[in-house]
Amino acid sequence: MAGGRLVISIRFVVMMLGVAFTGFLVARASWVTGPVREPLLLWAALILFLVVAWLCIFWGMTSGLRTRSQEITVARGTDRLPMWLCVAALLVSMVLPPLISVAIPPAARTEQYATWYIGGLGALMTILVIRRRPWAAWSGTAVLAGWSMVLLGPIPALGLGLVGSVVWVTGAHFFTFALDRAARDTERLGELQRTALAVQAAQGSQQRERRIQVQRALAVAGPVLARTIATGGRLSEDERTDARIAEGRLRDELRGPRLLDADVREALDAARRRGAMVTMFDEGGLDGLAEEQLHVIRAELAQTLRAARSERLYIRTSPDERVAVTVVGRASSTLGLSDEDSVDLWREIEHPVG
Repeated sequence: MAGGRLVISIRFVVMMLGVAFTGFLVARASWVTGPVREPLLLWAALILFLVVAWLCIFWGMTSGLRTRSQEITVARGTDRLPMWLCVAALLVSMVLPPLISVAIPPAARTEQYATWYIGGLGALMTILVIRRRPWAAWSGTAVLAGWSMVLLGPIPALGLGLVGSVVWVTGAHFFTFALDRAARDTERLGELQRTALAVQAAQGSQQRERRIQVQRALAVAGPVLARTIATGGRLSEDERTDARIAEGRLRDELRGPRLLDADVREALDAARRRGAMVTMFDEGGLDGLAEEQLHVIRAELAQTLRAARSERLYIRTSPDERVAVTVVGRASSTLGLSDEDSVDLWREIEHPVG
């Protein structure tokens, strides 16, 4: 969230600059060095400008700084000024120039204390741009340009600060555009980083699972392979049975590791020792199940295998919403039965409730 804190610090700096600059404009306008026809109108104009400008600066600032989770969204424009404040700012841009022209005699209208509204309204429109109301800001700038040219003349208005006000609004527009783009890039970078961490964690989990499977394979097949090498392949009948069981264990570990626990492995070994051929397939039907649910399924599977007397056993996970595992047992083909008639075991282990 470093990017979010950077956005907040920039926003705070801009807010303080706005407060300082509008306060400076009002202080400079208060230094009256010439005649004034209506002092109350002049002071009312100053107060009206300052109130509206500071409202536009401070409105909603505390809510935008409330939580760290809002840091990025602050830069994405969710702190837009309410419409009524935009309307108030536009009204100020409409009434302030004629109000000053009434308060100041025509001969003094180009004095510094009489033309402060050009810079003041330019600052106010700049604030509107920063607070994500660009169209209102440009509308107010157009009103300011019209009034100042009518009251002062085009050339004097441009020379007394109108160009600077337009430059401020334009610069603020580009600044907020760049800031929003930086915030979007920061957010996108954060998403990519989270995705990369998730992929890395998944890969780490897969690597650990593979290491566990390799360790189990070595534990199962290691002694049999060592004995086979030592005897040159001349194994006794019991050793051949152990080798066949070890091969079955390896297949089970590779094809259906989520179905296995100590009881299921013991039941599978017992079935193979009595001569049954066991085939196991985990095709993803158990994905997303909690360990407690898997424990219930494994316990029922172990019980089914202990009771089975089939010579061929097929164990498959099921994608069905109700059935978790299907166990099918077939009699020996030497009995002369068809494939359909040779099925002597059919057990569906359902998903645990809850």
